[in-house]
Amino acid sequence: MTELETFRAETRAWLQDNCPPSVRGPGTIPIGSSKIELNEDTRLWLQRMAERGWTVPTWPKEYGGAELNREEYQILIEELKAINARTPLTGRGVNYIGPTILEFGTDEQKAKWLPRCARGEGAWAMGYSEPGAGSDLASLSCRAERDGDNYLINGSKIWTSDATYCDYIFVLVRTSPDKPKHEGISLVLVDMSQPGVKVSPIQLISGASPFCETHFDNAIVPVEDLIGGVDNGWTVGKRLLQFERSTHAGINISGSQGGRVEESQMPGFVRNYVGETDGKIADHHLRTWLTNYEMNTHAQRITQRRAIEELQSRAPGFTSSAVKLTNALNIQDGDELMVAAMGSQGLRWDPTTADSAQLDTLKKFLYQKSLTIAGGTKEVQLNIIAKRVLGLPD
Repeated sequence: MTELETFRAETRAWLQDNCPPSVRGPGTIPIGSSKIELNEDTRLWLQRMAERGWTVPTWPKEYGGAELNREEYQILIEELKAINARTPLTGRGVNYIGPTILEFGTDEQKAKWLPRCARGEGAWAMGYSEPGAGSDLASLSCRAERDGDNYLINGSKIWTSDATYCDYIFVLVRTSPDKPKHEGISLVLVDMSQPGVKVSPIQLISGASPFCETHFDNAIVPVEDLIGGVDNGWTVGKRLLQFERSTHAGINISGSQGGRVEESQMPGFVRNYVGETDGKIADHHLRTWLTNYEMNTHAQRITQRRAIEELQSRAPGFTSSAVKLTNALNIQDGDELMVAAMGSQGLRWDPTTADSAQLDTLKKFLYQKSLTIAGGTKEVQLNIIAKRVLGLPD
C-alpha cells in the first residue's frame, strides 16, 4: 500500500468514527462567531476537526493546520464528500485573513492570530468598500493615526457582510494621506467589541440584513496588528482579494474547503411545478433551460476540481476571477429558472398567500443577485480577466 493509500484508509476510518451523523447533510456551518450558539454535535465536529488540523488542512501544524500536501488535501475532500460531511468551519477567518497573515504576517502575528482562526475563535468581517469608495477602492478615506503604541481608526466601511455577528474586522485604512492614493494605505485588524466600533445593518430587497455599514470613532488598534508593513496595504489587500475570489469560486485550498456536494434538486423542483408529458418535463423551453443549467453546473464542478489539482500555491492567481464569475452567473441562472418554473406563484411576497418554500425561493433569488457584486463586481472581474488572464491592452 502506498503512502497516499494509507492516508486515505486512515482518513476514511477516522471520519467514520468522529463525524457525528447529524452533521452529514445540510445544516449550519460555523463561522467562528462568539455571538452564534452552536448545537452540541456541530460544536463537537468543529472541535475534533480543529484538533486534527483539518479545519485548515494545508496550513503549518504550528498554526493549527495539518500541513497536507495537494494530493492529501484532495483525498481529504473526497472522503468528506463520500460521507456527505459538512465543512466544520468556514468564514473570512480561515479563507481570507488567515491565508493573508500566513503570507504577509510576522512570526508574532502568525502565532497570535492563526491558531485562533483555525479553532474558530471569532468571526471576521471585511472592511474595504466605503460610502464614497467602491470599485475605486484606492480612494478610501477611513484613516488611521498613530497614537503611541496604537492606531486610532476613524471613518466608515460599507457592505461589511455579517458584521452584526462578527468579533473582528480587517480594515484597509489610510495611514499616509500625503502619499499617492495607492501608496498610503495599510491593513489593520480591529477588535469589534470596543466602544469605538458601531454596526448599522442594511436591509436588502430580499428582506434580510446581512450587509452592514460599520463606523469607527477613535477605534483602537495595537501597532502590532498592522499586517504587511505600513503603507503596504494595497499590495496586501489585493492578495486578500485573490483569496476571497478563489473562495467564491470554490477553489481556495488555503483555508476550509467544502466537503459536501449536494445532488441537484433542480429537475425535481421544475417537474413539480410544470408537470410531465410522456415522461418529460412538459414545457419545452424550461426543459432546454434546465438541461443547459445542469450541464453548466457539472462543467463548473469539473473546472473547480481541475483548478484545485493544478494549484502550485495556496491560492490561485487571476484565473480565480474567471471561476468566481462563472460560478456566480450559473447560480443566478438557476435562481431565474426556479422562479420561472413557479410562474405567478414565484412572485408571491405576502406570506399569507405564498407557502414557505415559495417565499424562501423568491428571497434566495433576490439575495443572490448580490453574487455578481460581492467579492468584486462582474465588471471588475471581466476587467481583470481581460488584462491579467487574456493579456489584452488597456
